Amino acid sequence: MNLQDIEKYDLGDFYHTDSDNPVYPGADFTTWKANMASVFGLFEPSLAAGPAPRTQLATRAGKQSVINLTSYNYLGLAQHPEVVQASIEALKAFGTGACGSPMLSGMTVLHRELESSLASFAQREQALLFNSGNAGAIGMISAMLRRGDVAVMDEHSHICLIEGAKLCGAKLQMFAHNDASDLDRILEKNKGCRRVVIIEALYSMHGDFADLASLVPVARNHGVDVVLDEAHSILAVGANGRGAAELYGVEGDVALSYGTFSKAFGNIGAYLAGADEALDYIRFYANTYVFSVALPPAVVAGVKAALEVATRDNDLRVRLHDNADYLRSALHSLGISTGSSNSHIVPIVLGSGRRLLYELTHELREQGLFVAPVDYPSVPEDQLRFRACVTSAHTKSDLDDALNIIEDVVVPRLRARAC
Repeated sequence: MNLQDIEKYDLGDFYHTDSDNPVYPGADFTTWKANMASVFGLFEPSLAAGPAPRTQLATRAGKQSVINLTSYNYLGLAQHPEVVQASIEALKAFGTGACGSPMLSGMTVLHRELESSLASFAQREQALLFNSGNAGAIGMISAMLRRGDVAVMDEHSHICLIEGAKLCGAKLQMFAHNDASDLDRILEKNKGCRRVVIIEALYSMHGDFADLASLVPVARNHGVDVVLDEAHSILAVGANGRGAAELYGVEGDVALSYGTFSKAFGNIGAYLAGADEALDYIRFYANTYVFSVALPPAVVAGVKAALEVATRDNDLRVRLHDNADYLRSALHSLGISTGSSNSHIVPIVLGSGRRLLYELTHELREQGLFVAPVDYPSVPEDQLRFRACVTSAHTKSDLDDALNIIEDVVVPRLRARAC
């Protein structure tokens, strides 16, 4: 492996390059990327099968069988026979695409049925569909806020939430992670402005929940509405799968609930649920909704079927959290930190050392374990990690085999570094 300069530079160093032409990055980035070929080769891997607990990677040598701890398919619904069959039937009836904006011709009766089902599920008056999670978050925020408004977010918030606020020119104010007193300070400082608190329910790089029990009352005391991004928590937590708001008993204090279909639903797209008055407005001002083609009918049918399967009972969620607890406890017994994780997202924290992160990624894949490396600036430079995503479809055998590989590959390197 050629890991030249891996400790010296990262992607942040090339945000501004030496190029006079904005179309091309310039010699500094091009040379660095060439030197880092073995690292860049770890990104955008190609699956040769679906996002199942055991899948296959397409490599230059052929197909490699791996234990998959990278997938957002938290409830295993991407392969559920009822979900697959619903998509097949819609594909036959409606064809491959919606072929039109929702505003003009892209909506079908399936879209309306899903909107109604989601509104009922979320216990809201209305639901609005987006064709991707990233676009939905950017669209809803930029539709709500204007220049001079204040978007208040946790410092660990996802980039799509931040970009939504920047797009509309709102003032972005970040409070310390899960710190209710800092949220109170920022809301007080911006008193007199139109403000909204936007919270990510479950933080995807850290695996910890937002402290909604502390944060939501602060917003309520200031008379400020809360928008909750349930991307990684919807369907996956709560007695009825309604996410972290249900888990922490604050559903009545959340004005807008946002969720994606690309995680526990096992599909693609997103939705926003809330009062008629709010969503009637957002429909016309969310550019990523108005000027995008609607979700394909086959996707819509699959999402609706996934919702029906996941809300039939609580079995999939119980299995998911049993698996997460099992993996986290076993990692602790091996002396590996999982940070602040208390969910089905279980970080394997290595600390500092970019070279170690990427060398271990290669070694783990060679041994048949597929985990995602997380580098700076996604996490601090002294908290580099692997992100392990557990699903309800994993068996204890899957997890034990993964843990054996981690014990053989990761543990000795961490112990050697500590000496």
